[in-house]
Amino acid sequence: MAENCDKDCASCKENCDERDPRSFQVEGNESSRVKKIIGVVSGKGGVGKSLITALMASSASREGYSTAILDADVTGPSIPMMFGVHGKASATPLGIRPEVSGGGIKMMSLNLIMDNETDPVIWRGPVIAGLVKQFWTDVAWGDVDIMFIDMPPGTGDVPLTVFQSLPVDGIIIVSTPQELVGMIVQKALNMAKTMGVPVLGLVENMSWIECPDCGKKIALFGESRIDREAEKHGLKVLAKLPIRPEIASHCDVGMVESLIYNEIDVAFRQIAGAIGLEEKMNEELLDEEYDYDEEYVTLSFDDGEEVECEIYGVFTCEDKEYIALLPVNDEDTVYIYGYSETEDGDFDLIDLDDDEFEKAADALDKLLDEEDCDCCDDEE
Repeated sequence: MAENCDKDCASCKENCDERDPRSFQVEGNESSRVKKIIGVVSGKGGVGKSLITALMASSASREGYSTAILDADVTGPSIPMMFGVHGKASATPLGIRPEVSGGGIKMMSLNLIMDNETDPVIWRGPVIAGLVKQFWTDVAWGDVDIMFIDMPPGTGDVPLTVFQSLPVDGIIIVSTPQELVGMIVQKALNMAKTMGVPVLGLVENMSWIECPDCGKKIALFGESRIDREAEKHGLKVLAKLPIRPEIASHCDVGMVESLIYNEIDVAFRQIAGAIGLEEKMNEELLDEEYDYDEEYVTLSFDDGEEVECEIYGVFTCEDKEYIALLPVNDEDTVYIYGYSETEDGDFDLIDLDDDEFEKAADALDKLLDEEDCDCCDDEE
């Protein structure tokens, strides 16, 4: 500890053991209100950090969160291309305006400020790190629930700058199933510990490929070691993503947001819970004080049974509206119907086929965050 230490590391030029590695944090743009920040890292390149970043961000956006991506992989900025964003960021009195994907994800990347996307970035490390810091201080992000940072590989200037300058809430480590996985995880983990940043879990990319003829899983890069490494370090395995041909084809044409994988959705929900991200309800889901005059409806079934239900509200799934009804005397059941409004302000219920019901029930389950909801088992 330096002599006469006042514990204010940010204003101190001494280099001592007591210095907080995250004491160099800088304020974001005055118009930015970013609630949570997640870094996506790896100990080496070529493992698919940008893909995992894009899929995680897309999952967050579908869940109803205002989502952003800061592309810190300056020498390999692939995020805009994956989302089909090729415009140029513009300056405003508040700061640089980020570009927005078709799904509403805000993003900033070097490609969005360069004249030519294919021009090489022949800059030294400190210059690149300074640019990444400007993406935080000079970009007017606005209201963002969760921001993902696509990190460059390794533990160099940029990760160091991000961890020191930005209030990162946690990181995801991405690896592949090969002998190097131990080194990949260990390097990223050691840096995270040094910088005091929580590790939220591991994602294994390219875990296997499925034979198109017989459906057999083929371990193209060898047996997975991710579970062993996770247990060794006391970490969670958030997801294992196989090689899928449609991933490359969709990313090449800027349609990554159309890729929906349950593995990633489950991983995102775990992350959201771990960092205390406030649950987001679909704005279409109404309060229990429903807009119609009636607050209750009586369902009549073919067998003569009648069930009085409370009208909970409406919600959307794949651009269609559904109504959720809660039986008064049965807390474990939810009825879901389509509906159409009549001329007199009332509404007619519309039965759903099994497939449509399953989709609607799953959407409602996500909205309410009730993993033990029995509505998916109800065939009414």
